[in-house]
Amino acid sequence: MKKLTKKSADLLSPRQQRNWDWRAAANFIAGGAGGSLLLWTAFAGFPIEIMRASVLLGLMLIGTGLTCVWFEIGRPWRALNVYKHVATSWMTREAMVAALLFPLGGLALLTAAPGLVIVTGVLGAVFLYTQARILAANKGIPTWRHPRSIQLMVATGLAEGAGFLICVVALSSSLIGTWGLVGVFALIAARAYFWKAYLGGLHADGAPEGALIVLNRFDSRFVIFGHILPGLAIVAALAGMPGQTAVLFAAGILMVASGWTMKFNLVLRAAFTQGLALLHLPVRGSGVAGAAAKPGWTMTGAKAG
Repeated sequence: MKKLTKKSADLLSPRQQRNWDWRAAANFIAGGAGGSLLLWTAFAGFPIEIMRASVLLGLMLIGTGLTCVWFEIGRPWRALNVYKHVATSWMTREAMVAALLFPLGGLALLTAAPGLVIVTGVLGAVFLYTQARILAANKGIPTWRHPRSIQLMVATGLAEGAGFLICVVALSSSLIGTWGLVGVFALIAARAYFWKAYLGGLHADGAPEGALIVLNRFDSRFVIFGHILPGLAIVAALAGMPGQTAVLFAAGILMVASGWTMKFNLVLRAAFTQGLALLHLPVRGSGVAGAAAKPGWTMTGAKAG
């Protein structure tokens, strides 16, 4: 039977994408956290000083991410073309949300009007969702297009925003109420669930071996530093442990740093292309064709093809 040679397998196998670099990753890293921070700030009911600090930080995070993407473009002023495809492009929708978010967020920052703060928070949530859909819309990257990537990107963005918020509160020497801490714990648990569901989906449906190697190596560290340790810190704060401010600040840093590292791995290191699949290996002249082949893929629980 015809066998696939190593050289042929290398040519057909998935490869790491090179179109998006760290600047594109920075948009997902900072933008999602910033949008979520605006959302939680809108409904947290904290004093005006904390609200203003959180809104400013959220806008700065989103602006930083978008600026990185802008500098990634070879001719930056071409970025205006993004507004031409609202019917088909989630990137266009992200840009349109941002165009509303910054002026309204600026007004909320200056006036501290509750209505404007709430509208800014809602737009922050929409911005987070559009970013998740941008990643999933890239059908050539199996780890991005998986439907559970949307849930994961939203869940980690919400957790990162909450992490930033408790850091701001801790630095202001204020306290977070019991229900607020319970909510943060729920966000940590939700992200852990969606992370495991995402990994399970990739293994069940099949994915490039290189991508699974990257994500599996990161798995235990993400669970420990992004979920177990922050979760224990929240429990300690709920139990009235002394030094609550420092404990919560550390928990917030871990929630943010672990989520950002996960997104960096997902957008860059685990971003392998589809590669090519053969329904059967061709044979020259007479003979029996080889079996179907999909080099560079792990197909556990999935159909080849």
